[in-house]
Amino acid sequence: MFRSLKNFNKLAWVILILVMACSKSSNQDGVPMQTVDPEPVIDKTANLKATGASANDILSNAEFDNLLIEVAYVEGFKPTDEAMANFVSFLQERTFKQNITVEYLSLPSPGEENLTTQEIADLESENRTAYNSGNTLAIYIYFADVPSEGDEEEEGRVTLGAVYRNTSMVIFEQTIRNLAARSAFISNADLETATLHHEFGHLFGLVNLGTEMVNDHEDPDAGSHCVTDGCLMRAELQFGNAMAKMLQSRASKGLAAVPELDNECLLDLQANGGR
Repeated sequence: MFRSLKNFNKLAWVILILVMACSKSSNQDGVPMQTVDPEPVIDKTANLKATGASANDILSNAEFDNLLIEVAYVEGFKPTDEAMANFVSFLQERTFKQNITVEYLSLPSPGEENLTTQEIADLESENRTAYNSGNTLAIYIYFADVPSEGDEEEEGRVTLGAVYRNTSMVIFEQTIRNLAARSAFISNADLETATLHHEFGHLFGLVNLGTEMVNDHEDPDAGSHCVTDGCLMRAELQFGNAMAKMLQSRASKGLAAVPELDNECLLDLQANGGR
């Protein structure tokens, strides 16, 4: 009796183990089931901060050695190779990031007549793939096929670009092309270059937008812009017609169409880890 009970207990344990094993590896038909590893969760918080919050990270190599630029563009509105080459050179001159990679992402048109900042941010949330990872800092630039909401073309107030987060910016490519087509002195590449450099200046924290000023040179009538004549960070470069006039004036004098950062802006960048 004792031996039979002991054998019964052993048999019960064997059956239980077999049932557990089958339940883990097979479905009801006995077909082995494959386990699927969950997709890794991407931490996006470092790329969702206010404009200028990552100025030091962009300028220096303290936290990030590499810079990844994700250029998302509506099909047919890719920036010129010339402007992108100028842009990379600009970043190499002003930051300590020598390993700079540009990746392109072609997107369909959102089908809107114009875009608000919130709509642009929503498109980024849907389409952006590059975020900070390891020692690589990621930047997202969207080239749009429609103008910014609120543009007053008849008044000459059109927006060519804007920044809206610490690693995010938009370029209104259609507006740039329309403006360049009216001039015999400046090209698409000129306007793209000037807009990219000016808007990225804000991601650098200029002026007084995350990068502290060594000397006071912020325009009291146009915050986050420089008061020095001829500087890349002058306020007029944020609006299309004023920018076009500045670039045309420089080109007609035999100067490089796109202005440079003035000494005060350079001092600010150098004090915050840049070149």
